[in-house]
Amino acid sequence: MSDLDTFRQEIRAWLEENCPPEMREPVRDDDDACWGGRNFKFKNEAQKQWLERCAAKGYTVPDWPKAYGGAGMSAAEAKIWREEMVRINARPPLSSFGIWMLGPALLKFGTEEQKVHYLSQIARGEIRWCQGYSEPGSGSDLVSLQTFGEDKGDHWVVNGQKIWTSYADKADWIFCLVRTDKANKYQGISFLLFDMTTPGVSTKPIKLISGNSPFCETFFDNVVVPKDQIVGQLNRGWDVAKYLLGHEREMISATGGGDRAGSLGASLARHGALEDPVLRGQVALFDVDALAFTCMSEKFMDEVKIGRGHPAQPNMMKYAGTELNKQRLELLMSAGGSTALEWDSEETEGGALPRSWLRTKANSIEGGTSEVMLNVISKRILELPGA
Repeated sequence: MSDLDTFRQEIRAWLEENCPPEMREPVRDDDDACWGGRNFKFKNEAQKQWLERCAAKGYTVPDWPKAYGGAGMSAAEAKIWREEMVRINARPPLSSFGIWMLGPALLKFGTEEQKVHYLSQIARGEIRWCQGYSEPGSGSDLVSLQTFGEDKGDHWVVNGQKIWTSYADKADWIFCLVRTDKANKYQGISFLLFDMTTPGVSTKPIKLISGNSPFCETFFDNVVVPKDQIVGQLNRGWDVAKYLLGHEREMISATGGGDRAGSLGASLARHGALEDPVLRGQVALFDVDALAFTCMSEKFMDEVKIGRGHPAQPNMMKYAGTELNKQRLELLMSAGGSTALEWDSEETEGGALPRSWLRTKANSIEGGTSEVMLNVISKRILELPGA
C-alpha cells in the first residue's frame, strides 16, 4: 500500500468519526454556511463542532503551512482531502474570503509578520474579511479607482467609496485597493488592510431582486490606516490585486459544482421530478457538462500546482462555472413547477429556490462580467485578434 493510500484511509476514518451528520446535508442558504468572525453566531452545535475540529487539525486550509494554521498537506494529499469530503457530502467547515482570496495573496506578497498574524486567525475562523475593489465609477475598469490614501508619515488617511462589497456589513476587516499616487494609473495603487470598526468606515446594504442584501456600499471618511497594514510594495498594489483576482474567479467558478457530489439527475429522480422527457434530456446533458467541468477543474488545479497553469485559465473557469450554475438553477426551477415560484411559505423555506435562482444572475457580473471573461479568453487563450 502506498503512502497516499494510507493517507486516504486515515482521512476517511477521521472524517467518519468527526464530521457530524448535520454537516453532511446540502447547504440551503447563507445561514447553513459557517463564515466565522468576531460576530458570527453558529446555527447549531454541529456547525460549531465541525469548525473547531477541523481548525484544530489545520483542515480548514489543508494545504497551507502548519506555521500559519494549515495542515501542511502536499498537493496530492489536499486532492485526496477534497475527494473524501465530496464522498460523504461534507460541508466546508469554513467559508471565508480570507481563505479563498486574501490568504493566497498574503502567502505570496505578505511579510512574515503579516502571515503569522493574519493567516492563523483566518484558518481558525476568528476574522471575517470583505473585499474593497469596485467603485461606483470603477467596475471592469478597476484601475480607474479614485479612493485615495493621503500619506501622513506613519499612517494614511483614506477617503472614498466602494460598491458591491460582499458582506461588508458583517465583516471584521477589509482588504482594500487605495490610490496612493494620483499621477500613475497602474503603479499608483496600494493594497491596504484595515479594521471595519475603524472610525470613518460605514456600510449600507444593497437590496437585490432576490430580496436579500449580500452586497453593500462602503464609505471611507478620513479613515486612519497604519503604515504596516500594506501588503506588498507601496504603489504596487495592482500586482497583488491581479493575483488575488485569479483566486477570486476560481472561487466563483466553484458555483459550477466541481465539489458537488452526485448528479442533478439522480437527485431529481429521487423526488419524482423527471417525468417530462424533455426536462429529463436537459438534465442529462447538464450532468455531462458538470462532469466535464469537474475534470477541467482538476486538470487546472494540477497544472497550477506544478507551475504550468495559464494565467487566463481562472477567467475560463469563472465563465464556465457561473454559466453552469445559472443553468442548474434554471433546471431546478423547471422541475419545481409552480411551487418553485412560491416566495414566502414555510413549505418552501421562504422561497429559498427562487431566491437562489435570482441570486445566480449576479454570478455572471461579480468578479468580472461574462463578457469581460470571454474577451480575455479570446485574446489570451485563443489568441484571436482584437476588434
